[in-house]
Amino acid sequence: MRDEPTLFDVSGTDETALPQQRSADTPISGDEALAEVEFWFRSQSDMESRFAACLRQSIDEVLDGQRTGRFDVASLEKTEKTYLGTKVEIVLRDEFDLGRGAAMDYIVAGHEVDAKFTSGGNWTIPREAVGHMCLLMAADDERSRFRVGLLRITNEALNAGTNQDGKRTVSQQGRASIRWLVGDRPLPENLLLQMPPADRKAIFSASDGYRGSGNGGQLRINELLRRVHGRIIDRTTAVTVARQLDGPKRVRDARNHLRGEGIVVLGHQEDHPRIAQALRLPVPAKGSWVATRLVRHPAGDPDRTVVIGGCRYAVALPGEPLEPAPSYYRTQRLRSDPADMA
Repeated sequence: MRDEPTLFDVSGTDETALPQQRSADTPISGDEALAEVEFWFRSQSDMESRFAACLRQSIDEVLDGQRTGRFDVASLEKTEKTYLGTKVEIVLRDEFDLGRGAAMDYIVAGHEVDAKFTSGGNWTIPREAVGHMCLLMAADDERSRFRVGLLRITNEALNAGTNQDGKRTVSQQGRASIRWLVGDRPLPENLLLQMPPADRKAIFSASDGYRGSGNGGQLRINELLRRVHGRIIDRTTAVTVARQLDGPKRVRDARNHLRGEGIVVLGHQEDHPRIAQALRLPVPAKGSWVATRLVRHPAGDPDRTVVIGGCRYAVALPGEPLEPAPSYYRTQRLRSDPADMA
């Protein structure tokens, strides 16, 4: 997507096709089958979030960060990039419970529909798809954006040139004819790809010199939690950094390693969600965490502080002195009323 950002540029696109300007029951003139497929997708609950989750899952599974340490689609081999499209097809079929077509990938509302995914600048369409409908999906992991649309494949919708496999790309006229189900919306964030390169380098090099010690995964996780504060860290990030199946355990163990630096790591259990809420931090769901550095703040704003073990804490500001984090915050009751300080 870096080289051809126009895939996510709606300039020149038929704005009447954008999803925010069409209702589910608006017919599409001249193509009743496409209208029925579009209506079927629009009638699915949480359609946008389900597409987003499918794309995120597919990308993460092909990257296989736990085994490879990879976090960027650009690092995939050519054959893996090809398989990524197949993975999207499979995950989406399962998510929406789609039947298999005789000629194309899916049966949707009784019609054959082919699945086409790209993480590049355009879709490549095989000759056998001409005349059929395609579900076009695009994900730009670097920008954390995705799009999904429907297009009836015609010769006019494709560029004239072919690649070595005889496939053709979608033409400007074709793009203008796409019926967008989801237009340029947020893709769940790839934290490692989004962070500053200097931080990423420090995280992955934290275990240099300790190879073979068995502690490399823990050292990298510790560095991750030193550098990423106030942002959700998901399981995929943890196992990619740890390069171990027990990445989540390394995150939990980091609480003891980082306590002396004032860093707490909040999860989804016990009082952690309420502590995160009181500190105005993102609240972790199951399988995710948020880290931050705390300082004692007896006179702090009750709406932005939390009492743990009889002391009031706030999120540390840059330059505030380092002090140990609360030694035990896993089962403390959250108390935010100033009277609790008595």
